[in-house]
Amino acid sequence: MASPDPISGANNKVDIMTKDLSSLARNGELRVAINTGNRALVQQEGAQLRGISPALAQRLADEIGARLEHVIYEGAGKVFADAERDVWDVGFLAIDSKRAEKIAFTKPYIVIEATYAVRAQSAFHEINDVDRKGVHVLTAKGSAYDMYLTDALQQATLERFGTPPDSFAAFREGRCDAVAGVRQSLEGFFEGDANVRLLPGALTSVRQAMVLPNRSDPRIAALDDFIQRALNSGFVEANT
Repeated sequence: MASPDPISGANNKVDIMTKDLSSLARNGELRVAINTGNRALVQQEGAQLRGISPALAQRLADEIGARLEHVIYEGAGKVFADAERDVWDVGFLAIDSKRAEKIAFTKPYIVIEATYAVRAQSAFHEINDVDRKGVHVLTAKGSAYDMYLTDALQQATLERFGTPPDSFAAFREGRCDAVAGVRQSLEGFFEGDANVRLLPGALTSVRQAMVLPNRSDPRIAALDDFIQRALNSGFVEANT
């Protein structure tokens, strides 16, 4: 008896997974939620989007033969809030146990760091310096680091405000003693601002994944396979 062809078997698996993912598109269109508030994943120049999230969105659309429609958001909290509203078919969010009660996650395709921005003349020099009585910390509402700080802060007071750019702007205008954010987003927003500095180290590491808006959607296995193939091929590394 002839032994099975491992290459053919692998190709058949990809074909089956691609067929499963094809059903995500409606009338040939795939609606993908893109959070432009996270500069580690998305960089926007006018109408052009660059970065690993839009690259993966385009790769998925190409693989299943669909037209790609970007559904743009300025914060992760708003992406999650729309999960039940039939606004997007696939999205990108940080893995979180509370979110997982409603939506389905793939394995992470990248891990990014969050930290604090503080006033240049403040007494804060390390991440742990911030969690003190009387200190007010600002965070974007519904972000992954908002969820982390909700549980982690023991003494400082946490305040939530808008999207990441909203919270950064409010901090610049004088609100709170520190603002949390993804390091790349903080660097981009406060670049050249001598009144603000970023603390070294990581407040928390954020595992970013692709998501489907229904936690029980069986197609998450096919989407997880898509991410694994993007990682194995070097596609993710080449676009980060």
